[in-house]
Amino acid sequence: MALKITVIGTGYLGATHAAAMAELGFEVLGLDVVPEKIEMLQRGQVPMYEPGLEELLAKHVAGIEGSSGRLRFTTDFAEVAAFGDVHFLCVNTPQKHGEYACDMSYVDSALASLAPHLTGPALVVGKSTVPVGSAARLAAYLAEHAPAGHEAELAWNPEFLREGFAVEDTLHPDRLVVGVRSERAEKLLREVYATPIAEGSPFVVTDFPTAELVKTSANSFLATKISFINAMAEVCEAADGDVAKLAEAIGYDDRIGRKFLRAGIGFGGGCLPKDIRAFMARAGELGADQALTFLREIDSINMRQRGQMVELTRQALGGGPFLGKRIAVLGATFKPDSDDVRDSPALNVAGQVHLQGAQVTVYDPKGMDNARRLFPTLGYAGSALEAVRGADVVLHLTEWREFRELDPEVLGEAAAARVILDGRNALDPTLWRKAGWTYRAMGRPTA
Repeated sequence: MALKITVIGTGYLGATHAAAMAELGFEVLGLDVVPEKIEMLQRGQVPMYEPGLEELLAKHVAGIEGSSGRLRFTTDFAEVAAFGDVHFLCVNTPQKHGEYACDMSYVDSALASLAPHLTGPALVVGKSTVPVGSAARLAAYLAEHAPAGHEAELAWNPEFLREGFAVEDTLHPDRLVVGVRSERAEKLLREVYATPIAEGSPFVVTDFPTAELVKTSANSFLATKISFINAMAEVCEAADGDVAKLAEAIGYDDRIGRKFLRAGIGFGGGCLPKDIRAFMARAGELGADQALTFLREIDSINMRQRGQMVELTRQALGGGPFLGKRIAVLGATFKPDSDDVRDSPALNVAGQVHLQGAQVTVYDPKGMDNARRLFPTLGYAGSALEAVRGADVVLHLTEWREFRELDPEVLGEAAAARVILDGRNALDPTLWRKAGWTYRAMGRPTA
C-alpha cells in the first residue's frame, strides 16, 4: 500500500515540501494551527513569493479544477495522525528574543500535539534546523507520550532549500541526509525519496547528531565564504585593489570554487544569520565554544558591510550629512527571487540612511508589501524609474535580474545626479559609465 504523507507546519518549508510530495505521487495532508493560512492554501495560494510553488499547488490541491486532488489541508492533529504513515515536522525555529540560541517552542509544541494521537506504527521526520542533541530528546519524548510507544519512531532529515529555488531543491535535491535509528526508518525514507534517489541524488544515512550538524555546518561554511570575500573587499578598499578580479582569480582554484565569492553588503534572511548564532550558542552549551569562535567574526564582518555601504553613500554625497538628500534604493528583499525581507541588508541600509536624515525611496519587484510592514516610514515607489526620480544617489542593494536589465540612459534622465553605488557588484560598470553615470562598487575603489 502506498505511503501517506503529512506535513506539519505550512510556512515556507512546509508548503513547499507538501506540494513536492504530492508531485512525487503521494497522498498528502498538510497541517497548520493558523486557520487563515490553511484557507489560503486550500485556494492554491501561498503567503510568500516562491517561483513555481503556486503552480505546483494548483496542480495538486483538492477542490481546484483539474488538480490531482492528492493534497489537502487541516488544522486537526487527530486527523493527521490517523491519515499518515510518515509525518514531516516543518515548523519554524527562530532565534530567541535577546539571545543567540534557537527557539524550539514550535517544534516542541508540534510534537506534543501530535504524539498523543499516534496509536500505531508511524515515522515522525524532523526537517527543521535545530540545535544538535534535539533529535535524541524529541525521540525520547515521542516514545514516552505516543500510545504506540517505540513503534512511533523519529528520524531527522534536514532541509537544504534555497529561497527562489525551493521547488527545484525539493524535487531534485543535491543530497538527501537522514539521521535514523532503525532499518525501518531508513527503508521508509528511501521509499519517500525513491524518485530523486533514482535520478541520482546522493542518499546519506547517518546518526541523529550528524544529521543535525550537517545543516548548521553547511550554513556556517557558506556564511564564512561570503564574509571572507567581504573581508577581502575591506582590504581592497584600503589598498586600492579590485575585489571582483580577486574573486575571479581565486575562484579558478577548484579547491575554492567561484560560488558565493561576490562581495557586497552581506547575507541576511531567516536562515544564515540565526543559524550561525544558534550554532555558536549550542557549541557553548556543549563546552565546545572555542571551536566556533571564528563565527563571531563572520557575523561581525557581515553586519559591518551594512555600515560600510552607508559610509560609501555619505562619501558619494561629498562626505556631509544626509539631511535633505534624496536616496533611491533598488531592492528590499535579502536576495532576489523572493519576497523575504527578514534581516534584509538592503532594508537595513535604507533604514540607517533614512534615520540619518535622508529621504529614501525603495523599489523591489516582489518585496514591497513586506518591506512596508517592516519599515513603514520609508518611501516606496511602484517602479525603479519612479524610485530614481530626483535622486542624488542610487543604491543597488538586491541583485534582481530586473535591475541588471535597466536602461541607464532612461534612469539618468529621471535622476537628479547620475551616481550609482553597486552594493552587490552585479551591474555592468561599462554600461552605466557609458550613459554618464559615476559607478562605484564595494571593494573596487579604482575599478
